[in-house]
Amino acid sequence: MSLFRTARWSRREVLKQSGMLSAFSAVTSISPLAASAQQKRSASRSIAHEGTETDNLFTRIGVRPIVNGRGTFTIISGSRSLPQVKQAMYDASFYFVNLDELMDAVGKELGTLTGAEWGVATTGCEAAIALATVACIAGTNPEKSQALPYIKARDQVIIPKHSRNPYDFGVRMTGAEIVEVDSEEELRSKISERTAMIYILSGPEAEKGPLSIPNICSIAKEKAIPVFVDAAAEEPLVPNIHIQHGASLVGYSGGKCMRGPQSSGMLIGQKDLCRAAYFQAAPHHNYGRAFKCSKEEIMGLLAAVRQWYKRDHSAEQQEWLSWLQHIESRVKELPSVKTEYLQPEDLSNRSPRLRIHWDANALKITGTELVARLDAGTPRILVDSGNGTRPAHMESSITIMPYMMDQGEERIIANAIYEGLTKPGHYEDPVIPAGAPAPVNGRWDVEINYSRGVGEQHFILEQSGGDLTGQQHGELYKAELKGTIHANQLELHSNMAVSGNTIPWTFSGSVEGNTIVGTVNMGEYGDASWKATRV
Repeated sequence: MSLFRTARWSRREVLKQSGMLSAFSAVTSISPLAASAQQKRSASRSIAHEGTETDNLFTRIGVRPIVNGRGTFTIISGSRSLPQVKQAMYDASFYFVNLDELMDAVGKELGTLTGAEWGVATTGCEAAIALATVACIAGTNPEKSQALPYIKARDQVIIPKHSRNPYDFGVRMTGAEIVEVDSEEELRSKISERTAMIYILSGPEAEKGPLSIPNICSIAKEKAIPVFVDAAAEEPLVPNIHIQHGASLVGYSGGKCMRGPQSSGMLIGQKDLCRAAYFQAAPHHNYGRAFKCSKEEIMGLLAAVRQWYKRDHSAEQQEWLSWLQHIESRVKELPSVKTEYLQPEDLSNRSPRLRIHWDANALKITGTELVARLDAGTPRILVDSGNGTRPAHMESSITIMPYMMDQGEERIIANAIYEGLTKPGHYEDPVIPAGAPAPVNGRWDVEINYSRGVGEQHFILEQSGGDLTGQQHGELYKAELKGTIHANQLELHSNMAVSGNTIPWTFSGSVEGNTIVGTVNMGEYGDASWKATRV
């Protein structure tokens, strides 16, 4: 068979041909190992940062980098990876290894470092949630794995009501049925032969009461049900507090406080369950094949975990506090300014934060306006939150989180905030249309044109002058509407409860007789146009 052919190769043929190519290369003048060694010798073994604030690999494609005073949010690319992580990922890129052998060696060391039986490198904590769920459903049984998500014996995951959150999508995406409980009695009654796992989101609510992590783990142990604790943003203390409480598995993000690769995560705990989670993931052709973790990410995560137990965390806290104190000193003498320090409530995002309060009547800029100004400025700066809108809510604030700042950035942020508060420019109160409110009470059929697809909803509105209330009936979910209408300009707001999450809706539109036309903003889910017709 020719090595050079036009027909598409199957993966089976690729494997066959790779063996032939290996044999062919063995008789050439330069062996693969010699070529690899030559490549390593010619390559620089250190990483050099290239680019400036205004000219770098991002600006050259039209993307504006950010000075991060907000935190480890995925939307702004998480954390700043450690130098040791960058070096490990760079060095790993020079070699080929067997991933099963690598993950076995790394799993053992992650267990040793964290005080668990074993560990697995994953592609983020969400992947750890999904893989833990599948491991508890199917173990290492290839037949059960191949039958997912349609055929499963243990097909339910129990989640306490206090732990419902957008990230439990990692459970739902496996096809498992969510069983929500709100009391110890309900938990005991709903554990059955169908229960594969109990999922708990770590946090202050999970540390107290009948549905605390220790109590849930105790009940689960009686029934031999695995417990997964989602500790994504937490510090991985040793001894591990969740394993001490009886958790079978604990998931962490590698790209938050550990400052590993942004797309990495860590699953630690019971050895057989950790190995089952990896069995279900890439490179194996099982349900979690999509969760491919590269050798670079695996070694980058391992480097981050190693460094976590070497870092001087007390010194880091002191340095972060000193940066906030510098920012505070820059603005605290301005009229109406007050400051406060917010301390973390638990192990998640454990860093002090600085909140700056002021009266926008005195300084002529609201918190939301200052946040927008910092975002639009050069350099571009993001802070944790901004409050205050004109003209009704002029008490304003912003919050600065130093967690992912670098030395010197405290001065950049301090100067930008000071300039915004002392040279705010001119802002007008929003124009309110004059005239009697258009009548909109009654039922409306609503068509929403998403960027892909069309949604059909209906509203039932009640009107009292310019105030609006009502119900939003979506295609699957419902919500309460509140809003206002001035002349023919309408605005409606709702928070639609969905499984573990909410969808925020802000409908703005113009009323013309029996028709309303406008735009809707759905927060992280983007914008769309909408049209309503009175029934």
